[in-house]
Amino acid sequence: MNRISRRHFMKNSLYAGAALAVPHGRVLGANNDIRIAVVGLGSFVKIGGKGRGDLRDFRKIPGVRIAAICDCDKDHIAPVQKECNDKGERVRAYTDVRELLDSKDIDAVSVTTPNHWHSLIAIWACQAGKDVFVQKPASHNIFEGRKMVEAAAKYKRIVQATHGPRSDGALEAAFEYAWKGNLGKMLYVHGLNYRPRESIGKVTGRQPIPSGCDYDLWCGPAAKKPLMRKYLHYDWHWDWTTGNGDIGNMGIHYVDSCRWAVNQMELPRRVISIGGRFAYDDDGQTPNTLLTLLDYEPVPILFEVRGLPKDKSVHDQNWSRNMDTYLGERFGAVVHCENGYVLNGAAYDKKGELIEKFTSDRISTKQNFINVMRSRKTDELYTDALDGHLSCGLLHMANISHRLGRETPPGQIRETIRGNKVFAEAFGRIAAHLDANGIDLQETLATLGPMLEFDPRTERFTGEFSKKANKLVSRDYRKPFVVPERV
Repeated sequence: MNRISRRHFMKNSLYAGAALAVPHGRVLGANNDIRIAVVGLGSFVKIGGKGRGDLRDFRKIPGVRIAAICDCDKDHIAPVQKECNDKGERVRAYTDVRELLDSKDIDAVSVTTPNHWHSLIAIWACQAGKDVFVQKPASHNIFEGRKMVEAAAKYKRIVQATHGPRSDGALEAAFEYAWKGNLGKMLYVHGLNYRPRESIGKVTGRQPIPSGCDYDLWCGPAAKKPLMRKYLHYDWHWDWTTGNGDIGNMGIHYVDSCRWAVNQMELPRRVISIGGRFAYDDDGQTPNTLLTLLDYEPVPILFEVRGLPKDKSVHDQNWSRNMDTYLGERFGAVVHCENGYVLNGAAYDKKGELIEKFTSDRISTKQNFINVMRSRKTDELYTDALDGHLSCGLLHMANISHRLGRETPPGQIRETIRGNKVFAEAFGRIAAHLDANGIDLQETLATLGPMLEFDPRTERFTGEFSKKANKLVSRDYRKPFVVPERV
């Protein structure tokens, strides 16, 4: 295993050399306030972003002032601007993020837009001298994530790529317990993202754009194509043009936990995925069931996404009552070792008996971001641009294998993967889960992705499928919303 501590890595990396203890490079607001803008506010129905949550959290931090809000849908701006006014906050409202970034009265931006905008806004903000708090996932593809890292270093900006578990000190303590060999050799890390998702429905033709929305700005770097789903907002997660499926929605939190657990600061050399969009004939493109092997050495990551409930009886019920009870499973990362396992900040023996429960207080991710903005000590960030890029790179690799795959009979899938006992057993569990939902894999075939070879130094695929795979490392950007080769 790559037993390099995060602090040691950061102090000896090219990235840290450019970014450690950099000067402020800006003038703070009155009373040394940090003036923050939130880009992407969301809607009351079919929520389109985490902007309201970021507004709520940042305004609680002493010395932070909400200075501006931005959304390309004016109907999202109006209620938030009223809320800010009612709280006595004098905020400027923008529909175009480029105009916001031109303002000299903003120190940092919180990026809560759809995924396809995340990295580009972060890069533009760095170029404009702003620090960045970018919501998950930090990138829509591997290429732009790396460019975000380069922009943070070049312009000496603080970029916090937020992932849920990094503020949980008990997780870090539990992982360190495993790293020290207290449970014997680490074997593999199993990531879980079990969250039921209902069908998004199927439309018969082009749908109207919400009247308040500037659709050109909404599309931004993505192709400007007709809206072919019921809701513009939120359901973009299940469209490859703008989203990354549930592995990039909720799954990124636990993908990040897995990479944290295996203590790796580069992408793996191989990946393979099995999955599909089962049970629904709808306008969603991304898989609602995905099993991925991210083949780190010596400790691989096995990651599962399940978007269907625990069995088919649930499909006729009102899911909104209590979503979590319909799975009876959990989210997170399980570190499997020779003599036990680590889960949710605790260590267990092979019989499941608790060995030790860890506790460790850490401040919130947003407070950490504000503290580092003031200190400029980038090695104290929970998840910097590099962390965000690498964890997102894992989910992008998983999705690329899936997108290059073919529908394959279950017997052939089992024969292909039989050499990896852990992966084969996981596929058996997935097959049983689908069967409980009335899905017969003999009739409804799963997609088996190719085993892709990857060069972590160049962050490009190699080998048999590399030509097609490397086309998905980046995208065709729509001018003028282009992520440049040189930031």
